[in-house]
Amino acid sequence: MSEAPEPAPSEREEERPRPTSRYSLYVGVAFLVLVVVATLNTFQTQESGVLGADVTQAGTALPEFAVPELVGGPEGDANIYQDDCATAENPCPAEQQRDPACALELDRVIRVCDLFDRPLLLSFWFSNPSDCPPTQDVVDEAYRRYGDRVNFLSVAIRGERPELEEIVRQRGWQMPLGWDRDGAVSNLYRVGLCPTVAYVLPGGILHEAKIGADELTAERLAAGIEGLLEESATRAEEER
Repeated sequence: MSEAPEPAPSEREEERPRPTSRYSLYVGVAFLVLVVVATLNTFQTQESGVLGADVTQAGTALPEFAVPELVGGPEGDANIYQDDCATAENPCPAEQQRDPACALELDRVIRVCDLFDRPLLLSFWFSNPSDCPPTQDVVDEAYRRYGDRVNFLSVAIRGERPELEEIVRQRGWQMPLGWDRDGAVSNLYRVGLCPTVAYVLPGGILHEAKIGADELTAERLAAGIEGLLEESATRAEEER
């Protein structure tokens, strides 16, 4: 009895069952959805808590810090130790005791708590990108207009001091300037964008914060300061 002839290669390939692609498609789509959801959650988590992006921060007490004056101040990093220590225990454990920021008494060092006696405009900026420093021109103009009623502090985050001092000289700023050399204050306040501006009520309570150059036009900054003054006056009247 003769054997059936061996099928040609092309015939064998046609008879071989092909793997189904529908299941693979479903798995791929499901995986892509998971990736997208995870990415969105990551963005939301990263944005949560960033000063100026999280409106729930309004009404909270701001942390204390002390920074060297940018021009002519001492070398050194900012002090961000709080009165209650990082452990929130009071008194602090002996091994964790540090001189809190607002207990420092050093020449040419700015303590933010000294600025909490009246409304405060607190601004953060970077030397890079180059379009960030010009945003502080508006803050300096506001300082000249409102400096008799509102405290001001503009903090440069990181950067090389000679470069920062040159920026100050070129732009002729007169407002108080601090230097956050290692970014400790930036991390403490969760500054994420340049510029970031915080409107602070007397006592160091955050009224509101704004981020981005669009929020730092002369008109919007003036409106924010007027709102800060109005709210400060209202609270003072209620406390009488």
